[in-house]
Amino acid sequence: MIDLNQYEILTFDCYGTLIDWEKGVLDALQPVFSSHQIQLSENEILEWFARFESDLEQGEYRKYKDVLRGVVQKFGEQFGFTPSATQLNALADSIKDWQPFPDTVEALKTLKQQFKLAIISNVDDELFALTGKHLQVEFDEIVTAEQVKSYKPSLQNFRVALEKIGLPSEKVLHVACSVYHDIVPANSLGLSTVWVNRRLGQEGSGAYLPAQGKADLEVPDLKSLAAIVDNTVFSPK
Repeated sequence: MIDLNQYEILTFDCYGTLIDWEKGVLDALQPVFSSHQIQLSENEILEWFARFESDLEQGEYRKYKDVLRGVVQKFGEQFGFTPSATQLNALADSIKDWQPFPDTVEALKTLKQQFKLAIISNVDDELFALTGKHLQVEFDEIVTAEQVKSYKPSLQNFRVALEKIGLPSEKVLHVACSVYHDIVPANSLGLSTVWVNRRLGQEGSGAYLPAQGKADLEVPDLKSLAAIVDNTVFSPK
């Protein structure tokens, strides 16, 4: 049993958890492939995206805008086409238009009534500022990859977030959709976690590398988590 009263702050992954990034990725990339007569299924696009993104986030830090440009370049190399300058920027330029899931905003407003809220995201400050306008709540802390100069699943991103938050880890509950990027590293630091399984019932792992890890709670969406807050004690699934 976990008592929700023990937590003072909820930390969130953003893209995939709050923002429908898989739709954003598909909407940005499908016209690129169509213009080069490349036929890929949605699952194929997302799974290749996950591999390319992860590869580009290894090693020396580069801004997320450059990671996304690199993803498009790698698609070209893999499938035999040369993206134009506009197409290379298609993913990065589209982020400002990526929308929250239908349940996100109201759930955040509900959760904000009981908890402080924070973001731990693999993104640039500038890009999150564009996204933040869609979320309609004020976050108490925002920690980006650009600030830390590394990408989740690096433990450094979580350590910097905990330092900024300034609370003991037992007061922090991390909420995320990616087992690979979030649940596994957060668990390894002793954080309690909620897995928002946005892909429940869908095939494949989508825009995330597959990983094995168990959260303290699994929910299909944020609306479900907000509803649980009405009951201060819940059982892990």
